[in-house]
Amino acid sequence: MNVLMATRFPLCRSIQPLLKRTTHSRLYSKAPKHFPQSHSCPLWSSSFSFCLEAIHKSTAPLSFSRSFTCSSVSAPSMATPPLEETPEGNPLLKDFEFPPFDVVEAKHVRPGIRVLLKKLEVDLEELERTVEPSWPKLVEPLERILDRLLVVWGIVNHLKAVKDNSDLRSAIEDVQAEKVKFLLRVGQSKPIYNAFKAIRQSPDWQTLSDARKRIVENQIKEAVLAGVALEDDKREQFNEIEQELEKLSQKFGENVLDATKKFEKLITDKKEIEGLPATALGLAAQSAVSKGHENATAENGPWVITLDAPSYMAVMQHAQNRSLREEVYQAYVKRASSGDLDNTEIIDQILKLRLEKAKLLNYNNYAEVSMATKMATVDKAEELLEKLRRASWDPAVQDLEDLKQFSKSQGAPEAADLTHWDMGFWSERLRESKFDINEEELRPYFSLPKVMDGLFNLAKTLFGIEIEPADGLAPVWNKDVRFYRVKDSSGSPTAYFYFDPYSRPSEKRQGAWMDEVFARSRVLSHDGTTARLPIAHMVCNQTPPVGDKPSLMTFREVETVFHEFGHALQHMLTKQDEGLVAGIRGIEWDAVELPSQFMENWCYHRETLMGIAKHFETGESLPEDIYLKLVAARTFRAGSLSLRQLRFASLDLELHTKYVPGGSESIYDVDRRVSERTQVLPPFPEDRFLCSFSHIFAGGYAAGYYSYKWAEVLSADAFSAFEDAGLDDQKAVKETGKRFRETILALGGGKAPLEVFVQFRGREPTPDALLRHNGLLPVAA
Repeated sequence: MNVLMATRFPLCRSIQPLLKRTTHSRLYSKAPKHFPQSHSCPLWSSSFSFCLEAIHKSTAPLSFSRSFTCSSVSAPSMATPPLEETPEGNPLLKDFEFPPFDVVEAKHVRPGIRVLLKKLEVDLEELERTVEPSWPKLVEPLERILDRLLVVWGIVNHLKAVKDNSDLRSAIEDVQAEKVKFLLRVGQSKPIYNAFKAIRQSPDWQTLSDARKRIVENQIKEAVLAGVALEDDKREQFNEIEQELEKLSQKFGENVLDATKKFEKLITDKKEIEGLPATALGLAAQSAVSKGHENATAENGPWVITLDAPSYMAVMQHAQNRSLREEVYQAYVKRASSGDLDNTEIIDQILKLRLEKAKLLNYNNYAEVSMATKMATVDKAEELLEKLRRASWDPAVQDLEDLKQFSKSQGAPEAADLTHWDMGFWSERLRESKFDINEEELRPYFSLPKVMDGLFNLAKTLFGIEIEPADGLAPVWNKDVRFYRVKDSSGSPTAYFYFDPYSRPSEKRQGAWMDEVFARSRVLSHDGTTARLPIAHMVCNQTPPVGDKPSLMTFREVETVFHEFGHALQHMLTKQDEGLVAGIRGIEWDAVELPSQFMENWCYHRETLMGIAKHFETGESLPEDIYLKLVAARTFRAGSLSLRQLRFASLDLELHTKYVPGGSESIYDVDRRVSERTQVLPPFPEDRFLCSFSHIFAGGYAAGYYSYKWAEVLSADAFSAFEDAGLDDQKAVKETGKRFRETILALGGGKAPLEVFVQFRGREPTPDALLRHNGLLPVAA
């Protein structure tokens, strides 16, 4: 049902759909694609630690939007369901200006979703009975039906991502098949499909706006991908595949979350964690307190190490104890690969069913299905990945040699035999030596309140908007969640957003993502005159406040917040009133990361960075020499980081083009084969990373992970427009920012992304700016 809103996922450093579509940053197992997805972040991107698990949420086939991922394992979903309320008292069924996140519980899900689906089924039957090939008789009633389900399911799915518990899991599992069935019913509706075709063939076609043409064309294309043209037996097989893919994807994500939560290592001897910075020790002691060690302190312990990103990254980058690094690394890359939580068979089943689905739709493989709704083709994606691989390989070889030489100079016994659990530690030491930057020592300069103030000031400069706190206006799901109002230059509200910044390992999935709550819509206007305003939520997993100190951020965490805010801006600053292509809806998957990655560039802009980098206690600005070192360090190990992303993207395409489920090659054989040409360091034989690769097995990035690199080209080229104008020229920056807002941010999915880019940039994109920013251009040349 990308049909309607062609893409909804939590966007993250990566958006999430109804069926299973996208966090986002898009997730799905395609069925009728009408729902959005969240945007998840790329794995090991610049905000690496926060995109490790950027899972998208549900894999709904529909793609309305996108939501651009050790404690004991959660109780199984057979837990006795709580007593359920009658529909009359169910908050999911009431009209609300803002979702009732504070009162929705597991007991509301079964009755709420079932009553809603029954009502929407009646509405759908009425639409099919009275449908005409016109906007009021087709598109508007269809948008109302889909939007209501999107909003209500979005509440439930969002709570599962940020407030997970066994009762909620069980409730969602019980109604998921019914939701999928309804979405398939919409996506395969012949009356609706024929009405869209009639509009396309009518003499009035040329009088439609670009946005309306896009809606019609997307709906026709997505209906075909949803199986509308299949005959009875094949359609039944297709629907069974969609239902099974939904279950498998959900189970995959739950296994990753449970496996992550299951690991915890209690440490009582401080020598074992020598090298860990004070913030990491404080976090580990805080974890120990939550596990029952009431007297744990940062200084004296005990400490609990987990696989949650802030804990995992601290160990990999700073722990001098090599055996601890090895233990934690192996636990991380083997997550969900054994016992009751083993995802191996689930992966094979998912790949098998996706291939069957592609064949039913007359495609050679699932990658072709995926590319049918993207800017790229399989060949074009592979061509870009190979060009970037060639540009990155020699620098990555040099990166490894530099680490070997440096660790040898430091007398490291492992210098001659560096392996995967040594990379993070020695890279950090080399970075400290080369640039005299200690990321932990920078934390006091990046307090969350200052970072947000600086980010909002940048948005005011570039896009002419004001952002102000509106806490208390809307219910929230946790006391730490903030709520903000976005106002235009006239002072009128134009959007709202929630911000949930901190890690909560016991209930919140890893990663960082953005998703929509409401999309801008003329049809769904509250007063009948002005469009309904968009509302977004941004979710991160950064280090929480410790003691009386605010959340002190790493530079990567700063980049992550800027990234997710970029997704939110595209959702909130849309001027598109056609709800099905407003904001992040309807934008091709491989273009949706443009604004998020674009915003990361401003973290290196002197005025912006100096505006946020103030010591939380003294107010002192970040020293100029440190700023210069941060900029210089931007390209540190750029070849290695690029290859890592290229490994994920190439593996994704390989599994969805050439891999034969049940054949002579296993999924791990494919991973090893791809790694040989995308990793300078030989692959770790027991690497089971695929078992936690939620982007492609529990999110919307199946045969689409390349999108991160594709969009990086677009975003780097877009930022170069500001460089060309002069980053120190305030007037030129504001003028270019206004043009960016009026094109990239305003037009949503109402115009093809290449046309939107050309309208902003004046020409088609090239990868030169990306290679230049990464210090790889000379090699490429």
